[in-house]
Amino acid sequence: MPSSPPMNDQSRFLARLLAIAAAGLLLVLAWNLYPLIQAELLAPRAVPRAVTPRGDLAEDERSTIALFEAARDSVVYIATTERVLNPWTRNALDVPRGTGSGFLWDRLGHVVTNHHVVAGASGAIVRLADGRAFRAALVGTSPAHDLAVLRIGVGLGGPEPLPIGTSGDLKVGQKVFAIGNPFGLDWTLTTGIVSALNRELPNEAGGVIEGLIQTDAAINPGNSGGPLLDSAGRLIGVNTAIYSPSGAYAGIGFAVPVDTVNRVVPRLIATGRYVRPSLGVRAEEQVNAALSARLGIEGVFVLAVEPGSPAERAGIRPAQFTRDGAFRVGDVIVALGGRPVRRVADLLNALDRSEPGQTVPVTLLRNGERIEVAVTLGVAP
Repeated sequence: MPSSPPMNDQSRFLARLLAIAAAGLLLVLAWNLYPLIQAELLAPRAVPRAVTPRGDLAEDERSTIALFEAARDSVVYIATTERVLNPWTRNALDVPRGTGSGFLWDRLGHVVTNHHVVAGASGAIVRLADGRAFRAALVGTSPAHDLAVLRIGVGLGGPEPLPIGTSGDLKVGQKVFAIGNPFGLDWTLTTGIVSALNRELPNEAGGVIEGLIQTDAAINPGNSGGPLLDSAGRLIGVNTAIYSPSGAYAGIGFAVPVDTVNRVVPRLIATGRYVRPSLGVRAEEQVNAALSARLGIEGVFVLAVEPGSPAERAGIRPAQFTRDGAFRVGDVIVALGGRPVRRVADLLNALDRSEPGQTVPVTLLRNGERIEVAVTLGVAP
């Protein structure tokens, strides 16, 4: 039997190449078929993964959740409309204008929001957290404070109004919580701190809104008119504006302090407008608190008297700086209209209970002695 001829080097190389190619094809085929094989083998045993127990929420998380759930029903969504004239049919139509936020002030259906939320609108719809919607009537506005009051017919079945706090004792660094409807996203909670106090911003009336709270809680378009709360869930401000070149959140927001709100809103409800009586003195809450603590005197220290003002005509004396730079205390207001005055908010509250043109007694502490002068109040610019 003749033997096969011996393989030369070229034949051996081709044989190895074919073997390598066959192995490569088998490897590629196995790689592509592996997911199918794996699925067939593991499918009967595929189940959701076991949930790892979380444990209790942190104390601050529980507090924030409780605060939001307690306040949410008192916050409202406001959608405004604008009346436009169809140039072809001459028919007047109400079209959507914008959205904002607000909150229930009392059980009578009064809703507080910003003046700029409703300014120029022909109507407004207020929607509660439970889905009910009401057509709102405008009660009054104060452009000088960027505040407005609406009224809805919610009846006795309405949510509880927010508890009222104070803003005169706020401290930079304390926690705050904002609830509102940014960009139309309803009932949104953001958190932050009080970043600064006694800020000023221009208002639509051509003046400035004084004593604003600055916060880094996220405030965006649509948050306007919503409440700013402290960690106890009390109202301490009304979110009113942001500082941002782009018009969106940039870490700086402002709120009208609740002490101002609590003065202005009752007058808007009672008369539909706010005419601010003026004494014509300048005072500042933080400076006043520092002087009271240092000198042990309760009252409002008159830092300046405006020229031609009621205070100047009544002879009220401001503080002065001497030539050597020393600070000399002037008159200290301790009562107005028979009401004790211990801080600036007390003075403003006492003024708000008076009317422009009314003559009221003002009790002063001058050089350690109490004196009383009569002042005919003017109208604030």
